[in-house]
Amino acid sequence: MAKKTHSSPFPRVTLSSVTLSFEQPHPSPARGGNPIHTEQTIEQPIEFTGIGLHSGAPVRMRLVPAPAGSGIVFRRTDLDNFEIAATGRNVARVSYATSLMRQGVLISTTEHLLSALIGLAIDNLIIEVDNLELPILDGSALPYVCAIRSVGLRPQRRRREYLRILHPVEVREGDKFIGVYPGTGYSIDYAIDFPPPIGRDRFTLDLATETYGAEIAPARTFGYKADEQRLRDMGLIRGAGPECAILVTATGIENGPLRFPNEFVRHKVLDLIGDLALAGRRIEGRVVAERAGHAMHTALVRRLLADRSAWELAAHRTH
Repeated sequence: MAKKTHSSPFPRVTLSSVTLSFEQPHPSPARGGNPIHTEQTIEQPIEFTGIGLHSGAPVRMRLVPAPAGSGIVFRRTDLDNFEIAATGRNVARVSYATSLMRQGVLISTTEHLLSALIGLAIDNLIIEVDNLELPILDGSALPYVCAIRSVGLRPQRRRREYLRILHPVEVREGDKFIGVYPGTGYSIDYAIDFPPPIGRDRFTLDLATETYGAEIAPARTFGYKADEQRLRDMGLIRGAGPECAILVTATGIENGPLRFPNEFVRHKVLDLIGDLALAGRRIEGRVVAERAGHAMHTALVRRLLADRSAWELAAHRTH
């Protein structure tokens, strides 16, 4: 799936080199049928190349195994390896994508990769990036999932801690809403309501069932054709194209077919998982969202982390 080259000792991935598979893998020792209660990283580095969706800038990104207990850390290799931890305290501006910033250094469009890391139960990773935005690839998390599966996961000796929700935390904005509640596993209930032809839809998921790779990762980002020129003029989608986003017209899909009939709401769930990864741990609880987006997702993370009585770190899941 990931082609090796003479110039790179580790798998190098471009969109054209990825063989995308929606199928669930057979259980492996690192991801067996029982929940894994120790931390994990990847077996070996993986390199991705592409362009940023919003900036249009070319970018090379490398995922590097990290020691137990180190968490997820972005490293700007073009800025003396400056590091930005993937945590809520580093959330910067949030509009069409989620960005992190520390001491004026920016990392943008983090949600798809972070979503894949949560979906595959990866706790520790260094993400080396030579520009300000991660590559969009095909607009989903599937290229990340396929590449990571191709190299495998490495179990680590440290026990995994989950962010166990103890009491509800909610964010409301008019008729938009998101909340997190006590519960077993990690369940999500997400509703959307967009102009035609998307309309209203709803999707529920239990991440504990290990269906992320087949049910969520393939869902691509999307936009309305009517908004395209305005957003380009504003410099917000310089890297967008039919190869990395679903283009929605007044009557249907310009670059179909869809991967799922409800691909739009599935992608919103993908984004949510990636944004909530900024809590620093996989959540143990139930998340409900109604017409939310990146700003509300990250607002929930900040509110949750600020209320220390709302959660505890648990060494294993409740069942």
